[in-house]
Amino acid sequence: MAGSDETQKTPRNGNRKIIFLAALAGIVAGAVAVYVMERPSGNIVASTNPADQCASKAGAAKRLDAAATGAVAAMRGADAPQSMSSLAFTAPDGKPARLADFKGKTLLVNLWATWCLPCREEMPALDALETRKGGDNFQVVTINIDTGDDSKPKAFLSEIGVKSLQLYRDPSMGVFNELKRKNLAFGLPVTMLVDKEGCQIAAMNGPADWSSNDAASLIDAAMAVQ
Repeated sequence: MAGSDETQKTPRNGNRKIIFLAALAGIVAGAVAVYVMERPSGNIVASTNPADQCASKAGAAKRLDAAATGAVAAMRGADAPQSMSSLAFTAPDGKPARLADFKGKTLLVNLWATWCLPCREEMPALDALETRKGGDNFQVVTINIDTGDDSKPKAFLSEIGVKSLQLYRDPSMGVFNELKRKNLAFGLPVTMLVDKEGCQIAAMNGPADWSSNDAASLIDAAMAVQ
């Protein structure tokens, strides 16, 4: 009978070990499953990538062509919208700024210089557009690229009686050079429409009458881009 008891005890001990190991494996597997589920998948990461997010807006951007008429007819919707969030310049208070700081607003971004005659002629119209349409959902961001200090652009804006525009600056001309590399800038002035997520949805080179009703209608269409 003793032999029979030993025979019965051995399987029981073995079963306990198997049950314990199975339970332990289940705990580990559960932990791994939680970890995998909580990590974003490759598709999720790709869908939130700024470049991919902007590229998906090509259709909506091209529909802006229909809204670019009259005084702003030179503005063309982007064939391949690009992220502009990383563009860096200096804020009116002298601190570093990026277009990403304006997330949530549709922007009309304009590069200008005091030595650019068409830019000088265009600035009052840009100021009028900011006065008319600027707010929580839209802003005109004019970036001066004069080299040296800010005395010349400040004097010019004071001279023309700017009421609503703020003086953003990039004396290094880094923003202009970056837009040139992206085939968006060929000279001054250069103007872009940037949507709420920092995607460039339209661009033009040369001046326009931004105080016109045509410009206001274009801005309304740009703010509707999703």
